[in-house]
Amino acid sequence: MKQLFSGLVATLLMATGTYAQTGSLDELSARQVQRRAVEAVIWGMPIVNYDLMLQEMLTKTPGRVNQVIYWGKPLDWKNQTLTPNPDTLYLMAFLNTKDVGPIAIEIPPAGPGGSLNANIVNAWQQPLEDAGLLGVDKGAGVKLLMLPPGYGGQVLTGFEPLQPNTFGSYVLFRSNMKSHGDADVANSITYGKQIKIYPISQASNPPATVFTDVKDILFDSTIRYDDSFFCNLDRAVQSEPWLTRDRAMIDQLRSIGIEKGKAFAPDAKMKQALADGIREAQALTAARYDAGLPPFFEGTHWTYPAHPDLLKAAADNFDDPTAYPVDWRGITYTYAYVGIKRLGAGQFYLINIKDKDGQSYDGAATYRLQVPPNVPVEQYWSLTAYDRDTHALIKNVDRASRASNNADVKKNADGSVDLYLGPKPPAGQEANWIPTDPARKFEMMFRLYGPKKELFDKAWKLPDVERVATTVGGATK
Repeated sequence: MKQLFSGLVATLLMATGTYAQTGSLDELSARQVQRRAVEAVIWGMPIVNYDLMLQEMLTKTPGRVNQVIYWGKPLDWKNQTLTPNPDTLYLMAFLNTKDVGPIAIEIPPAGPGGSLNANIVNAWQQPLEDAGLLGVDKGAGVKLLMLPPGYGGQVLTGFEPLQPNTFGSYVLFRSNMKSHGDADVANSITYGKQIKIYPISQASNPPATVFTDVKDILFDSTIRYDDSFFCNLDRAVQSEPWLTRDRAMIDQLRSIGIEKGKAFAPDAKMKQALADGIREAQALTAARYDAGLPPFFEGTHWTYPAHPDLLKAAADNFDDPTAYPVDWRGITYTYAYVGIKRLGAGQFYLINIKDKDGQSYDGAATYRLQVPPNVPVEQYWSLTAYDRDTHALIKNVDRASRASNNADVKKNADGSVDLYLGPKPPAGQEANWIPTDPARKFEMMFRLYGPKKELFDKAWKLPDVERVATTVGGATK
């Protein structure tokens, strides 16, 4: 036994020595930098995702922090955020308490004039609260107070405090529409402008909230898989406090040139390692996403919007000391943004990246989804197509979705709805058609606003999407 043990030790030492000789210290260090760059991308994805949206606002629009930007019409492809909803009106607020202290967010009560679905997150897009018709206030309206990290002061009576543990935070307000008609869109905008945001120090005489319409601006916050990613990440590290759970990343980031209080100035060798790292991280997250999330409806390709491990961790404020699903969080924020505290209360999402036969969606082909009757929702349902590579709305198409709150959509005699996706509408199906780009792949999301119990009991089931034969010039394709 002693000889066997000695032999194993000798083998290990030889193996270690052999490996050490496969590269110089500089070569081994370069490999380490690349690997740490990969991990930095996966770990930092949600805050870089947030910073990309913030920078688009600051550089492309007149909007500013602690104000509200909004899209004064249902979203079109000029909104290049990740998997947005073109069947509601979007209002966004980027908040920062560093200089002004606690910030008030007043959500108006729902009523005949309109309603909101709102989600509030910190700079890491960790969900803090949901508000509006199906949020914490159940449509009664609520006054929330965003507190700076470490705040120990009093909270004014009538306000519900939120402690984001970052200076920056973000609110996505969705002002619900009865239809896509001009009058209903105008009413939805008017209702959304009842939101109030102001420093609590001015609560006795709040200034008017500034609203900026950005509907005609190309707003592109898709993930950049180049060295600019690390510039975004460095900006976040410089501006936000370290969270205790993330302190293990301090030394990791220092080794790739990102350190709080110091300028990020990578040399040529470091830039090459970072470029290799971001490309590897892109390939890795894309491959894992393509492998698929857990199915929501068994036997179909309709999946959960994110891995259940991440959904649970986010709902629990990432407080479980035995779980921190960074890998799934990184993948999720390559194709989506914002976080929802109570997913399934106000809204639920189903993702689909493969057809009934398990094939990726080809923008040059035609597909059909039959939505069964009696969709279990209190508000509306919708189907949206996105570019498979960017996860944003498909560029240069007239519309991206069909929804139950669109009066043009035709129903079958039994109440079901046939929806078609492809470069051209099948004959007589223009009203139920979602256009695709024949040169690009696509994916889709099915939204359910105000989902009912039948959805989660699986008493109602969405079938797979089928590729259908089309006739072009007398030939069947």
